[in-house]
Amino acid sequence: MANSMKKTSDCVNRILSHEIPSDVTIHIGGASFSLHKFPLVSKCGYIRKIVSNHKDSDILVIEIPDVPGGPEGFELAAKFCYGINYELSTENISIVRCVSEFLEMTEDYAIGNLVTRSEAYLDEVALKTLGGAVTILQSSINLLPMAEKVKLITRCIDTIAYIVTKESEFCFGDLVSSSSNMKAIVDWRVEDLIMLRIDVFQRVLLAMISRGFKQYALGPILMLYAQKCLQGLEGLVKEKKKIDSKQEHEKRIVLETIVSLLPRERNTISVSSLSMLLRAAIYLETTMACKLDLEKRMGLQLGQAVLDDILIPSFHFDGDILFDVDTVQRIMMNYLEYELESTNIQENNMEKVGKLMESYLAEIASDRNLELSKFMDFVEHIPEQLRYQMMEFIEPLIFT
Repeated sequence: MANSMKKTSDCVNRILSHEIPSDVTIHIGGASFSLHKFPLVSKCGYIRKIVSNHKDSDILVIEIPDVPGGPEGFELAAKFCYGINYELSTENISIVRCVSEFLEMTEDYAIGNLVTRSEAYLDEVALKTLGGAVTILQSSINLLPMAEKVKLITRCIDTIAYIVTKESEFCFGDLVSSSSNMKAIVDWRVEDLIMLRIDVFQRVLLAMISRGFKQYALGPILMLYAQKCLQGLEGLVKEKKKIDSKQEHEKRIVLETIVSLLPRERNTISVSSLSMLLRAAIYLETTMACKLDLEKRMGLQLGQAVLDDILIPSFHFDGDILFDVDTVQRIMMNYLEYELESTNIQENNMEKVGKLMESYLAEIASDRNLELSKFMDFVEHIPEQLRYQMMEFIEPLIFT
Protein backbone atom coordinates (compact mmCIF):
# COMPACT_ATOMS: atom_id res chain seq x y z
CA MET A 1 0.00 0.00 0.00
CA ALA A 2 1.09 3.56 -0.52
CA ASN A 3 2.45 5.04 2.70
CA SER A 4 2.03 8.70 1.84
CA MET A 5 -0.90 11.05 1.42
CA LYS A 6 -0.95 11.78 -2.32
CA LYS A 7 -4.49 12.93 -2.99
CA THR A 8 -4.59 16.49 -4.24
CA SER A 9 -7.18 18.25 -6.33
CA ASP A 10 -7.68 21.48 -8.21
CA CYS A 11 -10.22 22.47 -5.59
CA VAL A 12 -7.74 21.99 -2.76
CA ASN A 13 -5.00 23.80 -4.67
CA ARG A 14 -7.31 26.83 -5.11
CA ILE A 15 -8.09 26.77 -1.39
CA LEU A 16 -4.41 26.58 -0.44
CA SER A 17 -3.57 29.44 -2.77
CA HIS A 18 -6.07 31.55 -0.79
CA GLU A 19 -8.53 31.95 -3.66
CA ILE A 20 -11.20 31.00 -1.14
CA PRO A 21 -11.19 32.93 2.18
CA SER A 22 -11.08 31.04 5.47
CA ASP A 23 -14.49 30.43 6.97
CA VAL A 24 -13.63 28.49 10.14
CA THR A 25 -11.10 29.08 12.91
CA ILE A 26 -10.20 26.16 15.13
CA HIS A 27 -8.49 26.64 18.50
CA ILE A 28 -6.53 23.68 19.89
CA GLY A 29 -4.19 23.78 22.86
CA GLY A 30 -3.27 27.45 22.45
CA ALA A 31 -2.84 27.19 18.68
CA SER A 32 -5.24 28.63 16.07
CA PHE A 33 -5.94 27.24 12.60
CA SER A 34 -7.68 29.39 9.95
CA LEU A 35 -9.20 26.79 7.65
CA HIS A 36 -12.19 25.98 5.46
CA LYS A 37 -15.33 24.06 6.29
CA PHE A 38 -15.60 22.06 3.07
CA PRO A 39 -12.40 19.93 3.22
CA LEU A 40 -12.83 19.40 6.96
CA VAL A 41 -16.48 18.31 6.98
CA SER A 42 -15.89 16.08 3.96
CA LYS A 43 -13.66 13.80 6.06
CA CYS A 44 -14.15 14.65 9.76
CA GLY A 45 -17.39 13.43 11.33
CA TYR A 46 -16.59 15.30 14.54
CA ILE A 47 -16.33 18.67 12.79
CA ARG A 48 -19.25 17.94 10.44
CA LYS A 49 -21.55 17.56 13.46
CA ILE A 50 -20.40 20.89 14.91
CA VAL A 51 -20.77 22.73 11.60
CA SER A 52 -24.25 21.26 11.00
CA ASN A 53 -25.41 22.86 14.25
CA HIS A 54 -24.15 26.30 13.15
CA LYS A 55 -25.52 26.61 9.61
CA ASP A 56 -26.23 30.32 9.93
CA SER A 57 -22.67 31.25 10.88
CA ASP A 58 -20.57 32.64 8.03
CA ILE A 59 -17.34 32.42 10.02
CA LEU A 60 -17.30 29.71 12.64
CA VAL A 61 -14.96 29.58 15.65
CA ILE A 62 -14.51 26.11 17.15
CA GLU A 63 -12.69 25.23 20.36
CA ILE A 64 -11.69 21.55 20.45
CA PRO A 65 -10.31 20.33 23.80
CA ASP A 66 -8.30 17.18 24.43
CA VAL A 67 -7.27 16.48 20.84
CA PRO A 68 -4.79 13.53 20.85
CA GLY A 69 -1.37 14.94 20.01
CA GLY A 70 -2.59 18.51 20.48
CA PRO A 71 -1.91 21.01 17.67
CA GLU A 72 0.58 18.63 16.04
CA GLY A 73 -2.01 15.86 15.86
CA PHE A 74 -4.71 18.13 14.47
CA GLU A 75 -2.34 19.55 11.85
CA LEU A 76 -1.64 16.05 10.53
CA ALA A 77 -5.37 15.38 10.27
CA ALA A 78 -6.00 18.75 8.58
CA LYS A 79 -3.24 18.13 6.04
CA PHE A 80 -4.92 14.87 5.10
CA CYS A 81 -8.22 16.69 4.63
CA TYR A 82 -6.50 19.19 2.32
CA GLY A 83 -4.66 16.47 0.40
CA ILE A 84 -1.20 17.64 1.49
CA ASN A 85 1.43 14.91 1.13
CA TYR A 86 3.32 13.63 4.15
CA GLU A 87 4.87 10.30 5.02
CA LEU A 88 3.41 8.01 7.59
CA SER A 89 6.14 6.63 9.86
CA THR A 90 6.59 4.75 13.11
CA GLU A 91 7.26 8.14 14.71
CA ASN A 92 3.93 9.74 13.77
CA ILE A 93 1.54 6.82 13.20
CA SER A 94 0.33 6.67 16.82
CA ILE A 95 -0.69 10.34 16.72
CA VAL A 96 -2.30 9.93 13.29
CA ARG A 97 -4.26 6.87 14.38
CA CYS A 98 -5.48 8.47 17.61
CA VAL A 99 -6.42 11.86 16.15
CA SER A 100 -8.22 10.23 13.22
CA GLU A 101 -10.32 8.23 15.70
CA PHE A 102 -11.04 11.33 17.79
CA LEU A 103 -12.14 13.35 14.72
CA GLU A 104 -14.20 10.38 13.42
CA MET A 105 -12.33 10.19 10.10
CA THR A 106 -13.96 6.91 9.10
CA GLU A 107 -15.34 5.35 5.94
CA ASP A 108 -18.77 6.68 6.93
CA TYR A 109 -17.60 10.12 5.73
CA ALA A 110 -15.07 9.37 2.97
CA ILE A 111 -13.68 6.34 1.17
CA GLY A 112 -10.06 5.68 2.09
CA ASN A 113 -10.30 7.97 5.10
CA LEU A 114 -7.54 8.47 7.63
CA VAL A 115 -8.62 5.74 10.05
CA THR A 116 -8.43 3.18 7.24
CA ARG A 117 -5.13 4.55 5.94
CA SER A 118 -3.50 4.52 9.36
CA GLU A 119 -4.79 1.03 10.15
CA ALA A 120 -3.39 -0.29 6.87
CA TYR A 121 0.01 1.24 7.64
CA LEU A 122 0.03 -0.29 11.12
CA ASP A 123 -0.88 -3.77 9.88
CA GLU A 124 1.25 -3.84 6.75
CA VAL A 125 4.35 -1.89 7.81
CA ALA A 126 4.74 -0.49 11.31
CA LEU A 127 3.89 -3.54 13.43
CA LYS A 128 6.06 -5.93 11.42
CA THR A 129 9.28 -5.21 13.34
CA LEU A 130 10.30 -5.14 16.99
CA GLY A 131 11.82 -1.67 16.68
CA GLY A 132 8.68 -0.32 15.05
CA ALA A 133 6.41 -1.76 17.72
CA VAL A 134 8.60 -0.38 20.52
CA THR A 135 8.71 3.09 18.95
CA ILE A 136 4.93 3.16 18.51
CA LEU A 137 4.39 1.86 22.03
CA GLN A 138 6.55 4.60 23.53
CA SER A 139 4.71 7.36 21.68
CA SER A 140 1.31 5.80 22.43
CA ILE A 141 1.88 6.16 26.17
CA ASN A 142 1.53 9.93 25.75
CA LEU A 143 -1.79 9.52 23.94
CA LEU A 144 -3.87 7.86 26.64
CA PRO A 145 -6.74 7.13 26.91
CA MET A 146 -7.30 7.18 23.12
CA ALA A 147 -4.33 4.88 22.49
CA GLU A 148 -5.99 2.25 24.67
CA LYS A 149 -9.38 2.79 23.02
CA VAL A 150 -7.97 1.97 19.56
CA LYS A 151 -5.95 -0.87 21.13
CA LEU A 152 -2.62 0.57 20.00
CA ILE A 153 -0.84 -0.27 23.24
CA THR A 154 -2.25 -3.81 23.41
CA ARG A 155 -1.36 -4.51 19.79
CA CYS A 156 2.18 -3.19 20.25
CA ILE A 157 2.67 -5.32 23.36
CA ASP A 158 1.34 -8.41 21.58
CA THR A 159 3.65 -7.77 18.63
CA ILE A 160 6.68 -7.27 20.86
CA ALA A 161 5.91 -10.38 22.91
CA TYR A 162 5.45 -12.49 19.77
CA ILE A 163 8.66 -11.30 18.06
CA VAL A 164 10.76 -11.43 21.22
CA THR A 165 9.63 -14.96 22.10
CA LYS A 166 10.24 -16.26 18.58
CA GLU A 167 13.64 -14.58 18.28
CA SER A 168 14.69 -15.78 21.74
CA GLU A 169 14.00 -19.37 20.72
CA PHE A 170 16.20 -18.89 17.69
CA CYS A 171 18.95 -17.01 19.55
CA PHE A 172 19.39 -19.23 22.59
CA GLY A 173 17.13 -22.18 21.98
CA ASP A 174 17.07 -24.59 24.90
CA LEU A 175 19.72 -22.92 27.02
CA VAL A 176 19.60 -24.09 30.61
CA SER A 177 19.40 -21.76 33.57
CA SER A 178 23.08 -21.14 34.26
CA SER A 179 25.31 -18.10 34.50
CA SER A 180 27.38 -19.28 31.53
CA ASN A 181 24.38 -18.72 29.28
CA MET A 182 23.38 -15.33 30.64
CA LYS A 183 25.65 -13.35 28.30
CA ALA A 184 23.90 -14.81 25.26
CA ILE A 185 20.59 -13.61 26.67
CA VAL A 186 21.84 -10.15 27.63
CA ASP A 187 23.44 -9.56 24.24
CA TRP A 188 20.18 -10.30 22.49
CA ARG A 189 18.26 -7.10 21.62
CA VAL A 190 17.41 -6.20 25.20
CA GLU A 191 18.04 -2.52 24.52
CA ASP A 192 14.72 -2.40 22.66
CA LEU A 193 12.85 -3.28 25.85
CA ILE A 194 14.60 -1.45 28.68
CA MET A 195 13.62 1.99 27.37
CA LEU A 196 9.95 1.38 28.21
CA ARG A 197 8.14 2.89 31.20
CA ILE A 198 7.99 0.44 34.11
CA ASP A 199 4.24 -0.31 33.95
CA VAL A 200 4.42 -0.93 30.20
CA PHE A 201 7.66 -2.89 30.60
CA GLN A 202 5.86 -5.13 33.10
CA ARG A 203 2.97 -5.71 30.69
CA VAL A 204 5.42 -6.64 27.93
CA LEU A 205 7.25 -9.19 30.12
CA LEU A 206 4.00 -10.78 31.29
CA ALA A 207 2.87 -11.04 27.67
CA MET A 208 6.21 -12.65 26.77
CA ILE A 209 5.80 -15.23 29.53
CA SER A 210 2.26 -16.02 28.38
CA ARG A 211 3.68 -16.74 24.93
CA GLY A 212 6.25 -19.17 26.32
CA PHE A 213 9.30 -16.98 26.93
CA LYS A 214 11.76 -18.77 29.25
CA GLN A 215 11.28 -17.24 32.70
CA TYR A 216 14.90 -17.78 33.74
CA ALA A 217 15.92 -15.57 30.80
CA LEU A 218 14.07 -12.62 32.37
CA GLY A 219 16.82 -12.19 34.97
CA PRO A 220 19.39 -10.39 32.79
CA ILE A 221 16.68 -8.24 31.17
CA LEU A 222 15.38 -7.17 34.58
CA MET A 223 18.87 -6.40 35.88
CA LEU A 224 19.66 -4.22 32.86
CA TYR A 225 16.39 -2.37 33.41
CA ALA A 226 17.22 -1.98 37.11
CA GLN A 227 20.70 -0.65 36.33
CA LYS A 228 19.24 1.91 33.93
CA CYS A 229 16.51 3.12 36.29
CA LEU A 230 18.55 3.01 39.49
CA GLN A 231 21.61 4.64 37.95
CA GLY A 232 23.25 7.07 40.36
CA LEU A 233 21.54 5.52 43.36
CA GLU A 234 24.59 3.50 44.41
CA GLY A 235 26.60 6.67 44.97
CA LEU A 236 23.88 8.10 47.20
CA VAL A 237 23.71 4.79 49.07
CA LYS A 238 27.45 4.83 49.78
CA GLU A 239 27.42 8.46 50.87
CA LYS A 240 24.18 8.01 52.85
CA LYS A 241 22.63 11.02 51.13
CA LYS A 242 18.90 11.54 50.90
CA ILE A 243 17.13 11.51 47.53
CA ASP A 244 14.41 13.81 46.22
CA SER A 245 11.02 12.50 47.42
CA LYS A 246 9.51 12.35 43.91
CA GLN A 247 12.51 10.45 42.56
CA GLU A 248 12.44 8.19 45.60
CA HIS A 249 8.79 7.30 44.94
CA GLU A 250 9.43 6.59 41.24
CA LYS A 251 12.48 4.44 41.92
CA ARG A 252 10.67 2.58 44.69
CA ILE A 253 7.89 1.59 42.28
CA VAL A 254 10.46 0.48 39.69
CA LEU A 255 12.36 -1.61 42.20
CA GLU A 256 9.30 -3.28 43.73
CA THR A 257 8.02 -4.14 40.26
CA ILE A 258 11.37 -5.59 39.19
CA VAL A 259 11.59 -7.75 42.31
CA SER A 260 8.03 -9.02 41.76
CA LEU A 261 9.07 -10.13 38.24
CA LEU A 262 12.31 -11.90 39.19
CA PRO A 263 12.31 -15.57 38.17
CA ARG A 264 11.82 -18.03 41.01
CA GLU A 265 14.66 -20.32 39.92
CA ARG A 266 17.95 -20.11 41.79
CA ASN A 267 21.07 -18.79 40.05
CA THR A 268 19.23 -16.74 37.46
CA ILE A 269 20.45 -13.61 39.26
CA SER A 270 23.96 -13.35 40.71
CA VAL A 271 24.39 -12.77 44.45
CA SER A 272 26.10 -9.44 43.77
CA SER A 273 23.08 -8.30 41.71
CA LEU A 274 20.70 -9.40 44.45
CA SER A 275 22.83 -7.53 46.98
CA MET A 276 22.63 -4.39 44.83
CA LEU A 277 18.85 -4.67 44.69
CA LEU A 278 18.61 -5.30 48.42
CA ARG A 279 20.74 -2.26 49.29
CA ALA A 280 18.52 -0.15 47.04
CA ALA A 281 15.38 -1.64 48.63
CA ILE A 282 16.59 -0.77 52.13
CA TYR A 283 17.63 2.72 51.05
CA LEU A 284 14.35 3.42 49.23
CA GLU A 285 12.29 1.90 52.07
CA THR A 286 10.34 -0.47 49.85
CA THR A 287 7.71 -2.78 51.29
CA MET A 288 8.88 -5.35 53.82
CA ALA A 289 7.71 -8.09 51.44
CA CYS A 290 10.09 -6.78 48.77
CA LYS A 291 13.06 -6.73 51.16
CA LEU A 292 12.29 -10.15 52.62
CA ASP A 293 12.01 -11.60 49.11
CA LEU A 294 15.50 -10.36 48.25
CA GLU A 295 16.89 -11.59 51.58
CA LYS A 296 15.50 -15.06 50.92
CA ARG A 297 16.95 -15.12 47.42
CA MET A 298 20.37 -14.15 48.78
CA GLY A 299 20.07 -16.83 51.45
CA LEU A 300 19.47 -19.51 48.83
CA GLN A 301 22.71 -18.54 47.08
CA LEU A 302 24.79 -17.54 50.10
CA GLY A 303 27.40 -20.17 49.27
CA GLN A 304 28.30 -18.12 46.17
CA ALA A 305 28.61 -14.81 48.03
CA VAL A 306 31.75 -12.85 48.79
CA LEU A 307 32.25 -10.50 51.73
CA ASP A 308 31.30 -7.34 49.83
CA ASP A 309 27.91 -8.87 49.02
CA ILE A 310 26.90 -8.97 52.68
CA LEU A 311 28.56 -5.77 53.90
CA ILE A 312 25.20 -4.05 53.75
CA PRO A 313 25.27 -0.58 55.30
CA SER A 314 22.70 0.64 57.78
CA PHE A 315 20.67 3.56 56.46
CA HIS A 316 19.92 5.22 59.77
CA PHE A 317 21.09 8.68 58.77
CA ASP A 318 21.95 9.62 62.34
CA GLY A 319 25.08 7.49 61.93
CA ASP A 320 24.22 5.00 64.67
CA ILE A 321 25.47 1.81 63.06
CA LEU A 322 27.66 1.30 60.05
CA PHE A 323 26.52 -2.23 59.18
CA ASP A 324 23.02 -3.71 58.93
CA VAL A 325 23.63 -6.91 60.90
CA ASP A 326 19.93 -7.72 61.27
CA THR A 327 19.52 -8.12 57.52
CA VAL A 328 22.60 -10.34 57.25
CA GLN A 329 21.34 -12.44 60.13
CA ARG A 330 18.06 -13.07 58.31
CA ILE A 331 19.93 -13.93 55.11
CA MET A 332 22.02 -16.43 57.05
CA MET A 333 18.93 -18.03 58.60
CA ASN A 334 17.32 -18.31 55.17
CA TYR A 335 20.42 -20.11 53.94
CA LEU A 336 20.39 -22.60 56.81
CA GLU A 337 16.66 -23.24 56.47
CA TYR A 338 17.16 -24.05 52.80
CA GLU A 339 20.10 -26.34 53.52
CA LEU A 340 18.24 -28.23 56.24
CA GLU A 341 15.27 -28.75 53.95
CA SER A 342 17.51 -30.01 51.18
CA THR A 343 17.80 -33.77 50.79
CA ASN A 344 21.49 -33.39 50.02
CA ILE A 345 23.27 -30.99 52.37
CA GLN A 346 26.45 -29.72 50.71
CA GLU A 347 29.27 -29.73 53.28
CA ASN A 348 31.48 -27.76 50.92
CA ASN A 349 28.83 -25.07 50.70
CA MET A 350 28.46 -25.03 54.49
CA GLU A 351 32.21 -24.56 54.86
CA LYS A 352 32.16 -21.63 52.42
CA VAL A 353 29.36 -19.94 54.33
CA GLY A 354 31.18 -20.56 57.63
CA LYS A 355 34.32 -18.84 56.31
CA LEU A 356 32.16 -16.03 54.91
CA MET A 357 30.63 -15.44 58.35
CA GLU A 358 34.12 -15.45 59.88
CA SER A 359 35.14 -12.66 57.51
CA TYR A 360 31.91 -10.80 58.20
CA LEU A 361 32.38 -10.95 61.99
CA ALA A 362 35.94 -9.72 61.65
CA GLU A 363 34.72 -6.77 59.59
CA ILE A 364 31.84 -5.71 61.81
CA ALA A 365 33.98 -6.13 64.93
CA SER A 366 35.92 -3.07 63.76
CA ASP A 367 32.75 -0.94 63.71
CA ARG A 368 33.06 1.42 66.67
CA ASN A 369 29.39 2.30 66.42
CA LEU A 370 28.29 -1.32 66.76
CA GLU A 371 27.40 -2.07 70.36
CA LEU A 372 28.95 -5.15 71.92
CA SER A 373 25.50 -6.48 72.85
CA LYS A 374 24.45 -6.24 69.19
CA PHE A 375 27.58 -8.07 68.09
CA MET A 376 27.09 -10.79 70.72
CA ASP A 377 23.45 -11.18 69.73
CA PHE A 378 24.53 -11.82 66.16
CA VAL A 379 27.10 -14.40 67.28
CA GLU A 380 24.56 -16.16 69.47
CA HIS A 381 22.15 -16.45 66.56
CA ILE A 382 24.70 -18.19 64.38
CA PRO A 383 23.33 -21.72 63.99
CA GLU A 384 25.30 -24.62 65.46
CA GLN A 385 26.03 -26.02 62.00
CA LEU A 386 27.91 -22.82 61.11
CA ARG A 387 29.27 -22.09 64.56
CA TYR A 388 31.12 -25.40 64.51
CA GLN A 389 32.87 -24.27 61.33
CA MET A 390 33.78 -20.95 62.98
CA MET A 391 34.54 -21.88 66.60
CA GLU A 392 38.28 -21.20 66.40
CA PHE A 393 37.49 -17.74 65.13
CA ILE A 394 34.55 -16.86 67.39
CA GLU A 395 36.10 -17.77 70.79
CA PRO A 396 38.90 -15.15 70.67
CA LEU A 397 36.38 -12.47 69.68
CA ILE A 398 34.09 -13.35 72.58
CA PHE A 399 36.76 -13.37 75.27
CA THR A 400 38.73 -10.28 74.20
